[in-house]
Amino acid sequence: MQRWRGQDDIPTDWGRCVVTIGVFDGVHRGHQELINRAVKAGRSRGVPTVLMTFDPHPMEVVFPGSHPAQLTTLTRRAELVEELGIDVFLVVPFTADFMKLTPERYIHELLVERLHVVEVVVGDNFTFGKKAAGNVDLLRKAGDRFGFAVDSLSLVAEHHQDETVTFSSTYIRSCVDAGDMVAAAEALGRPHRVEGVVVRGDGRGRVLGFPTANVAPPMYSAIPADGVYAAWFTVLGHGPVVGTVMPGERYQAAVSVGTNPTFSGRTRTVEAFVLDTEADLYGQHVAVDFVARLRGQEKFDSVDDLIVAMGVDTERARTILSAH
Repeated sequence: MQRWRGQDDIPTDWGRCVVTIGVFDGVHRGHQELINRAVKAGRSRGVPTVLMTFDPHPMEVVFPGSHPAQLTTLTRRAELVEELGIDVFLVVPFTADFMKLTPERYIHELLVERLHVVEVVVGDNFTFGKKAAGNVDLLRKAGDRFGFAVDSLSLVAEHHQDETVTFSSTYIRSCVDAGDMVAAAEALGRPHRVEGVVVRGDGRGRVLGFPTANVAPPMYSAIPADGVYAAWFTVLGHGPVVGTVMPGERYQAAVSVGTNPTFSGRTRTVEAFVLDTEADLYGQHVAVDFVARLRGQEKFDSVDDLIVAMGVDTERARTILSAH
């Protein structure tokens, strides 16, 4: 898969293509259906399929300071869409100038002149251009004029108990924020992942008999609600073996998210006790895939009580993960 950063990366001799457009944060089941439709269209037409996304999140530019919690990094997004068959991952810098493009200029300059689209695949609620004035109807009219097709899809929804749940990035963020990792995974089609670099903490876990990897995620990462979780832990990349941990291999873990109230902590951390390894993980880029919440954050009366609870958490995590 090719990866382009901005319009200037588009080759001048670029031919025709199918394009799907959106932020695609999470690459959830709704996004997957959209991408699958675009890939199918590209293959039937014999042209590449381009996924166009934006960085930073448009909300941060339109309303500074309102950047939503991020479900996936750009790198992770690229990996996921490549698995779905996308040929080109195009990241358009969302700037103040780009935000001011009228819908007409957006279509003509980007879709027609630069990408040479033969088909555009988007969601029914897709909007674009200055003040989000462009919509699917306007896109279809432009398609009639410039000779490209437009395919729009409804949001993916499922009926659960007494309500219909629509899969969206906003819905998944609410699940993560509430610590409901089962619902988040159902909408994503996989467990919610938090990536980061392992940094040195206060070393208290090792003293207690539960040495943890303190994971420092990127800014804006969607971190689950405070509590203890069963999760998969993976060292990313293709480097040499790190201690007894093989990069790319999943390990079971019990993960604490919160401020360590038993020790009057104030800094919110993500700390993973990786089962069945004593590898030195400092400085490693890792991924934590949250599977289930074991309990909320608690303040224990004594260190001994905390140690007992951590032992119980570890065994519960092992049981849950062994069933997956």
